[in-house]
Amino acid sequence: MWQRLQSPARRVAYYAGALGREMLPRAYWRARRHSRFAELASGGADTGIIERVNYYNKLSGAVSIADAPSLSRISRRKSYYYFDLRQFTLAFDQALRLAYEFGDVTTVPPVPAVVKSRPIAAPNENAVLMKLDRLRHFRWPRDTLAFGQKAPRAVWRGALNNDARRRLVRLYAADGRFDIGHVGERFEDIGPKQHLTIAQQLESRYVVSLEGHDVATNLKWILASNALCLMPRPRYETWFMEGALIAGRHYVELREDLSDLAEKVDHFERHPGEALEIIANANAHVALFADAEREELISLLVLQKYFERTGQCEPSPVSDVVFR
Repeated sequence: MWQRLQSPARRVAYYAGALGREMLPRAYWRARRHSRFAELASGGADTGIIERVNYYNKLSGAVSIADAPSLSRISRRKSYYYFDLRQFTLAFDQALRLAYEFGDVTTVPPVPAVVKSRPIAAPNENAVLMKLDRLRHFRWPRDTLAFGQKAPRAVWRGALNNDARRRLVRLYAADGRFDIGHVGERFEDIGPKQHLTIAQQLESRYVVSLEGHDVATNLKWILASNALCLMPRPRYETWFMEGALIAGRHYVELREDLSDLAEKVDHFERHPGEALEIIANANAHVALFADAEREELISLLVLQKYFERTGQCEPSPVSDVVFR
């Protein structure tokens, strides 16, 4: 959770921005949505926008959410989730209803609901992705070291909250070729290792990414860096579209039992050009989420499709073009 804990000023700025949005008239946000949709209708939606909207929101046909709360009654208990969602629901009629599940979601809701995370495996249509808890998941430091300047080792630090992480530590914590270790309590006969900052981890060429309760938090900053990401095929996804990542293109796939870590590191030590190509593709994927205005438009369209598919509003001028 380094993004939130590193700087109190960042949290203050986050809440100041959230409260500032609340102070503007609702009419301003509605007009902004109508304006963005009108611009899209006149200029045409590019393929990237269409694909992402329908990736996040897969609803088709009419569905019911009869017991869902109205937008004006969404819980504030998880404030980061609330304000991230509120940023876009302000642009809609507050009487509209929206089902949601805040937190680390690893199952598909029984009714169409907005979530931060969902299983990648189909069917997952009822899980509608929004960019939630973004202060933690969508901020990362700049990597100042080129791949060739980094140490030729694999690194991992994390909590042992699932079998895959425990397996990694059993296999490699004592292996001097790597810097693999857990933080927290002693595990079996293996003691914890010193915490490493992201900058310290990025001193290594290879960073292992393993899912925790849902997605792997470190995946985003690894793919934004000059290090090579090594991980098993992901099972969960968020707004970051982990399910769209391709093994061998965006990351290096490890076996489920993690037994091939040394093999993969040795291969890319012999073929650094392949590593650089994968890193470039990973960086390009991260760049998809860098344009704030584009992110806003996609978020508004995801919600618009939700309200249309649940029979709560008429189609927008762009619905026939964008929604699939």
